[in-house]
Amino acid sequence: MSLHEFADRLRNVEDRRAFLEKAATMAFGLTVLPALGGAAETAVKAPTANLPGFGKAKNVIFLELSGGMSHIDTFDPKVGASKGPGSAVSTKAGFQVTSFLPNTAKISDKICVIRSMTAKVGVHASAQYLMRTGFEQRGVIQHPNFGAWAQHFLGRSSQTLPASVCVNRPSNQGNGWFSASHAPLPILDPSAGLPNTSGVGATGAQEKRASLLAELDRGFGATVADTNVQAYNDFYASTFELMRSRDLKAFDISAEPKAVRAKYGADKFAQGCLLARRLVEHGVRFVEVRSGGWDMHATLEDKMEDVGAEFDAAFAALIEDLESKGMLDTTLVAVTTEFGRKPSFEGGGRGHHPLVFSTVLAGAGVKRGFVHGASDAKGHGVDRDPVTVGSFHATVAHAAGLPVGTEIMTPSGRPMMIGNKAMPVSAVLA
Repeated sequence: MSLHEFADRLRNVEDRRAFLEKAATMAFGLTVLPALGGAAETAVKAPTANLPGFGKAKNVIFLELSGGMSHIDTFDPKVGASKGPGSAVSTKAGFQVTSFLPNTAKISDKICVIRSMTAKVGVHASAQYLMRTGFEQRGVIQHPNFGAWAQHFLGRSSQTLPASVCVNRPSNQGNGWFSASHAPLPILDPSAGLPNTSGVGATGAQEKRASLLAELDRGFGATVADTNVQAYNDFYASTFELMRSRDLKAFDISAEPKAVRAKYGADKFAQGCLLARRLVEHGVRFVEVRSGGWDMHATLEDKMEDVGAEFDAAFAALIEDLESKGMLDTTLVAVTTEFGRKPSFEGGGRGHHPLVFSTVLAGAGVKRGFVHGASDAKGHGVDRDPVTVGSFHATVAHAAGLPVGTEIMTPSGRPMMIGNKAMPVSAVLA
């Protein structure tokens, strides 16, 4: 069978994608290709550049605590019936956190805690989607994450490195309706970095395989109108650029001194935080690092001493590391989660509770040693200054210099704004 005959059989876009994914695995050692997506037109409206903090964050590190972090047992301690197994400890910034976060308490003067987050979604997958994108899940629509929005408005952040990377996440979903070239590069094991960049996939062999793939593309493109073909070609071109680049060293955390790696911790989240610092240092604009294990319906105390301690050490190490390198003034770190936990402590844990929860921002564009908003005395609802997930996203976007309030038209003809039309929380901006 000739190449053109083979290409003619690849009439269906999804069949073609499956083939390309297999070809990528064989040719380049890649395990994932970007999801299909289309370009979006921009219609400019009034941005928020007049507010403080605009554009100060050249990089964003998005820490995702999957499962639902208990606000009461971390950044919003309570007394009485709501109190959990941890005690409240004072910080140098004047507010309190729980005893599960001793290292975070030491860097409290560098962070901004938002204690009045609120949402309506209390199911894991949907709440996680909301926090990653700023939009509630609607039918088959796939919304972009922050990295894709930033690439759309600001372009690529590096000639060779990807504009966004997601760490410890099995899916590279993220480009939404934007082009496949806007999808984040997935890193499943931060200690392994970017695998399969040498050996069997050496440059010469890769170029031969790419040539074969290009021949298949020409046959396919002649018979099927596929707007994603160029995005895939760009994907491969970017891959070659990266694999030839000295910037590959950004993915190698073994180059860090042992003392630095030990300070972060040996777990995957900790090593992911260290990798994130290396990546933004080399020019990656957006890095998402996932931490699992926060669904604490039972044995909360044991899990906080384990999962909570890993987060505490890694988060504090990341902030201190960025500060010591002079990067905290240009990098915004966001601590996010799906929802909070109920005030009632039953069966050794707490149930899902989206009505109020906490997030944290630290670094470029936001105030330091500051607490915004408050939950009520029990930690059941917002007492003052509620913040939606959309407003949280808009705040991060504003700090990163994105034109919040600018409307884009999706390929399906729907007008969309980053943060789902929400505005930044001006009180936390600096």
